[in-house]
Amino acid sequence: MTKKMSMSTSKTSLVLFLCQIISALDVPLDSKLLEELSQPPTITQQSPKDYIVDPRENIVIQCEAKGKPPPSFSWTRNGTHFDIDKDAQVTMKPNSGTLVINIMNGGKAEAYEGVYQCTARNERGAAVSNNIVIRPSRSPLWTKEKLEPNHVREGDSLVLHCRPPVGLPPPIIFWMDNAFQRLPQSERVSQGLNGDLYFSNVQPEDTREDYICYARFNHTQTIQQKQPISVKVFSMDSLNDTIAANLSDTDIYGAKPVTERQPVLLTPTGSASTKVELRGNVLLLECIAAGLPTPVIRWIKEGGELPANRTFFENFKKTLKIIDVSEADSGNYKCIARNALGSVHHVISVTVKAAPYWITAPRNLVLSPGEDGTLICRANGSPKPSISWLANGVPIAIAPEDPSRKVDGDTIIFSHVQERSSAVYQCNASNEYGYLLANAFVNVLAEPPRILTPANKLYQVIADSPALLDCAYFGSPKPEIEWFKGVKGSILRGNEYVFHDNGTLEIPVAQKSNAGTYTCVARNELGKIQNEVQLEIKDPTMIIKQPEYKVIQRYGQVSFECIIKHDSTLLPTVTWLKDNDELPDDERFLVGKDNLTIMNVTDKDDGTYTCIVNTTLDSVSASAVLTVVAAPPTPAIIYARPNPPFDLELTGQLERSIDLSWIPGDENNSPITSFVVEFEDALHEPGVWRYQTEVPGTQTMAQLKLSPYVNYSFRVIAVNRIGRSQPSEPSEQYLTKSASPDENPANVQGIGSEPDNLVITWEPLKGFQSNGPGLQYKVSWRQKDVDDEWTSVIVANVSKYIVSGTPTFVPYEVKVQALNDLGYAPEPSEVIGHSGEDLPMVAPGNVQVHVINSTLAKVHWDPVPLKSVRGHLQGYKVYYWKVQSLSRRSRRHIEKKILTFRGNKTFGMLPGLEPYSSYKLNVRVVNGKGEGPASPDKVFKTPEGVPSSPSFLKITNPTLDSLTLEWGSPTHPNGVLTSYTLKFQPINNTHELGPLVEIRIPANESSLILKNLNYSTRYKFYFNAQTSVGSGSQITEEAVTIMDEAMASRQVDIATQGWFIGLMCAVALLILILLIVCFIRRNKGGKYPVKEKEDAHADPEIQPMKEDDGTFGEYSDAEDHKPLKKGSRTPSDRTVKKEDSDDSLVDYGEGVNGQFNEDGSFIGQYSGKKEKEPAEGNESSEAPSPVNAMNSFV
Repeated sequence: MTKKMSMSTSKTSLVLFLCQIISALDVPLDSKLLEELSQPPTITQQSPKDYIVDPRENIVIQCEAKGKPPPSFSWTRNGTHFDIDKDAQVTMKPNSGTLVINIMNGGKAEAYEGVYQCTARNERGAAVSNNIVIRPSRSPLWTKEKLEPNHVREGDSLVLHCRPPVGLPPPIIFWMDNAFQRLPQSERVSQGLNGDLYFSNVQPEDTREDYICYARFNHTQTIQQKQPISVKVFSMDSLNDTIAANLSDTDIYGAKPVTERQPVLLTPTGSASTKVELRGNVLLLECIAAGLPTPVIRWIKEGGELPANRTFFENFKKTLKIIDVSEADSGNYKCIARNALGSVHHVISVTVKAAPYWITAPRNLVLSPGEDGTLICRANGSPKPSISWLANGVPIAIAPEDPSRKVDGDTIIFSHVQERSSAVYQCNASNEYGYLLANAFVNVLAEPPRILTPANKLYQVIADSPALLDCAYFGSPKPEIEWFKGVKGSILRGNEYVFHDNGTLEIPVAQKSNAGTYTCVARNELGKIQNEVQLEIKDPTMIIKQPEYKVIQRYGQVSFECIIKHDSTLLPTVTWLKDNDELPDDERFLVGKDNLTIMNVTDKDDGTYTCIVNTTLDSVSASAVLTVVAAPPTPAIIYARPNPPFDLELTGQLERSIDLSWIPGDENNSPITSFVVEFEDALHEPGVWRYQTEVPGTQTMAQLKLSPYVNYSFRVIAVNRIGRSQPSEPSEQYLTKSASPDENPANVQGIGSEPDNLVITWEPLKGFQSNGPGLQYKVSWRQKDVDDEWTSVIVANVSKYIVSGTPTFVPYEVKVQALNDLGYAPEPSEVIGHSGEDLPMVAPGNVQVHVINSTLAKVHWDPVPLKSVRGHLQGYKVYYWKVQSLSRRSRRHIEKKILTFRGNKTFGMLPGLEPYSSYKLNVRVVNGKGEGPASPDKVFKTPEGVPSSPSFLKITNPTLDSLTLEWGSPTHPNGVLTSYTLKFQPINNTHELGPLVEIRIPANESSLILKNLNYSTRYKFYFNAQTSVGSGSQITEEAVTIMDEAMASRQVDIATQGWFIGLMCAVALLILILLIVCFIRRNKGGKYPVKEKEDAHADPEIQPMKEDDGTFGEYSDAEDHKPLKKGSRTPSDRTVKKEDSDDSLVDYGEGVNGQFNEDGSFIGQYSGKKEKEPAEGNESSEAPSPVNAMNSFV
């Protein structure tokens, strides 16, 4: 019976929880509305739980709250009522619960130590603060002690104990000398976490009398100093000299030389130890070893890896630091100290516990009378925290009874609430390591509808863009919203409108016809109210003539056009950009109404120019590229880059500025236009040079702004029109003093990686931006519109912090502030982020399909509620697949197709469907996490379409007067085939077409014999299939009937006759004889006596004349200078006739020398190009058939 009751209770809790999600009211953040509504108190500001105060200053314990009516405040101290009226030193600020304890006027801070708690109360409930523990800070003096000098032998280990006084909070320890200079530390000498100074082995240079330990107490801004410690190191050489002076020559003496030793751990002692750390804290593990040579420390985690991105090594790897530890970091960590003689190790068993942290913090509920709701309080920790509830600050077990309330562990269930049910509930989650306390009110309101959108608000949108008309409302119970067009119009419905839960009416694609007056009506059982808004539709802005690509010579003039068309009621502004940046501040750039003109173009003007047209409603842009080419150079003057500047000098050194001067180098015939100053930070980025400033070329000195904590060096680069010089030699170094940071990290973002976290990231400051040592970040966050108190944590110099236990996809305000050892940066700006997304919960409903034609369908769906998306709405995905073809009834492998529609679209087109087929589809909503559940499958069918072409057409069995046709049915019938159509016509020898004959064939036929055809005739056939929709694409084929047998025999035999073979051999012999005669005549010119005589009496003054054209030239072999063919000479007008050469520039442009100039002119040479071979007759585009070839031969 008990089990059944518990199951019934859990089901009831689930149902009520779902009701709460659906029906709980959201109160808009309208200041006027919030002033009018009654509201229980909410704590907006309070002091930290552990509040350490300066005993010399007044104690201010903060407690601020809001509510309607304004709340009153009271305090308890150490669990009992604190009557501030009876203590003259204590006052409460007006209209506030903040206490001010006057210490500076005679009060003592120690008298006010204790645990304080604030209660804010009005007629609707009471909210309480955390327990605030007040403790004054303490900075006690060092106890007097007599310190003996430390005498140590060279190579031995040594520990100098600090033992600072116990303060509140604990002091920061550091070691310095009498001159207030920090003592140098290294792998050999370093400070431990307890403040002691450890020497792995001492060296003679460690001898000094002023090892001083300092303790800095930050709260009281005081520093305490320990008595100086003296260390005397005896080296072996000096010890041997001392012994030798006190012994005779015959004595045997000598101290042992410095001996090397294997490592021994100085801290921690033993082979194993344990450590407990809390989740989210920084884990620090330390191993310091003695030994000679100095041991090297290495860390490993047994059975696992050290966590990436959270592990850091400090103090020369003697300290292992893991930030933001979690339970997964528990385990055994081993440190290994090793030198050349051996190694030693120590295992630290780490256990990570956790103070309570939220999984689901209770959230305020605003309900209407009679509604249901739940408050959920879930926390985790190690050990598991216990959950307890309070009502108006009183344990719920002894609080006044409320019949609408039922407590079920970490959940309070409300059913049928009434106005008297309003209260503030506190959830306390606690374990041995801490506690969490959260206030959440239940506010039961009965309010008639109110419309918060201003009356007659004007909305202007561009045609074909979405229009969003607001109707912000509030009422309790939640009002229903209806929209009307016009004063007396009918209620708006249909797919062309989208109705949002917040009352907004969306017209996804606004047209001119949508302009006019719209009325929003809100009604609930307590009343009704309406409001009118106006919608105007404007024409889009267009660039009707865009700028075009230009190529211009240097020093020329160029112009870009940008002519626009826009709505007459909108005022456009035209902006020109160069390379996505502002135009140079140069008088050469002239911006006109419709164009941009650049005078006296230089190489710097090369780039992309963009025309941007903006109105108050839209923006368009167009771009074009300008290419600057070199003008013809003047050879008399050689231009070059300038020589580098020299003789750099630093003067006027200040904390934040310095003067740099230099002497320019030779400008090399091109005036120096500017000097670029760069700097190097040897402290943070040695070897990296960064831009500092740029000054005109007439200036040889610059005043440079400096940042704190940077070791500067400077160099100068000269710039002229040709380019940049080499950098100058660096200047001397200048180290600036430290200061608090001037700026905060950039690019702060808050994006959840899991449904229950918020990942806060930022770009860390660079080294020279830190302004001082000890760079850290203060990360703060609070839930937007819910939490008024910031939660903050200070982290090391990292770039990420993860907030766990957040609600799914809620907005957060986030800020990150830099700080260092000298203080905080200015207050950072806030950014809005979101906790992690989760998969959508709801599938789109009301999916409808409208089949437009046989290959296209349109799908509609209702949008899902935005709350159920649980993330950034990215769009909707439509999955659709073919189930079967209606003409074949054979199933095939199902291939699903996906179409994605971005944004909040509620319809889409499905192209590429197959006709006469059955399809299924479903729709899913998509956010940044993934896809939600699918809607129920929707079945639709496509109508018949025209078929594809028949799969094949074969023509066989040719006779004198008939042909046989065979065909295959279409691969895609796309419906029920009704018939086939055959068309054919004869083709003569000149490819002219004869009369066309058409035959209709039943759909069940697959072959046909055509009779009564002409013999020896070519026919062309056209064949296609039909459905009830129409004819499909056709397939063509050609075939020839055979000739009569006698003619075929005669034409075939002629090629085998003996006389024909003899004739062909005679023709071939005649051609061979002609070729031999031509070859002999061409070689005859080099064999006559005159040539032999001239060869024997070579006279350079005598030049022979060529026979063919009467010109003078050298004798040569015919192979070297062959005579030009007839018609190959170029006419006097330097034109080439078509019959002389059919070659084109394209033929020659393919070679290595074939090139085109920038203006398109051909600059190649005909070098090495062989003459084109003559065409072998006119070739037909089609291969002639054997029958036609034989017919033409006879």
